[in-house]
Amino acid sequence: MPGFGRAFFVWVFGLRPAARHAPTYTAGPMLWVKAFHIVFVASWFAGLFYLPRIYVNLAMVPPGSVAERERLLLMARKLLRFTSLLSIPALGLGLWLWLQWWWAVPGGWLHAKLVLVLAAFAYHGMCARMLRQIQAGQNMRSHVWYRWFNEIPVLLLTAIVILVVVKPF
Repeated sequence: MPGFGRAFFVWVFGLRPAARHAPTYTAGPMLWVKAFHIVFVASWFAGLFYLPRIYVNLAMVPPGSVAERERLLLMARKLLRFTSLLSIPALGLGLWLWLQWWWAVPGGWLHAKLVLVLAAFAYHGMCARMLRQIQAGQNMRSHVWYRWFNEIPVLLLTAIVILVVVKPF
């Protein structure tokens, strides 16, 4: 059964054994772009997951706890700045991928994904606006509202991943 080993190798790794001293596989530049796009999107969403959790804690701060409120506001400002910086390469690399492949992608899944990506950026903007309101003392929402608000990026990321991997339409 000499062919079984070779077939198994191709099936598991997607590679064919090469001739002596020849490279077995070289990743094209688009695979690097895709890999870094995934890393930056995951990092950006990690910030979107945690920022509203800080808002939950801010909504629960007792009125006299100035130091606690200031510490949480500092954390929120730094996280928002860092998350905003992570969104730039995520968007840039995503645009690069889209410009390379938009014409070759059949189906409407990509259009739906782009709508959800726009919704994620709108959510990011809402988080920034909420932080400004909280800093100005205009917080009119409860910690329960922020807990529900915190679930939106989970739903967005889940839908985006399903669209990209499953391509249902």
